[in-house]
Amino acid sequence: MSASTTSSQQTPQRQTALTLIHAFNAMDIPLILSLRAPSCVRQIVPHSLHIPPSSNDSFAAHLRFLVPAFRNFTLTLHDLVEDVLARKIVMWLTARADTAAGEYVNEYVWTLEFGEGEEEGKILQQREFVDTVVNKEFYPKLMNALKGGDEKGE
Repeated sequence: MSASTTSSQQTPQRQTALTLIHAFNAMDIPLILSLRAPSCVRQIVPHSLHIPPSSNDSFAAHLRFLVPAFRNFTLTLHDLVEDVLARKIVMWLTARADTAAGEYVNEYVWTLEFGEGEEEGKILQQREFVDTVVNKEFYPKLMNALKGGDEKGE
């Protein structure tokens, strides 16, 4: 998806959302974290996955653990909808990478809520709808491969 407006015409929220995609593609953890308000919370949904919300500190630790496991990570934006007045952006994204457990392919819908005033353009909440099959089947294989097991999770 290409932006139809220049960055000077984009809202701070849209600039942040597009920078977030760039930061993930570069696996730039400091940049990812710099886009989040200090109180930002990340929630993986659906809730049936039983993944607790994460603060900036726990999200950073999670990223530091996963970044070395993903090679050639690419996050692709397919759609972006912005509600300027509500300071929200919803994005449909796909990801692919090479890992010790094989090819990683996932699909996400991210809902980003943004601050105002001093926190304008900062992410206050990041809700991520993930592919539950990938989450339940691929991640255990990846964790096993990172611990020295084989790609099949055995």
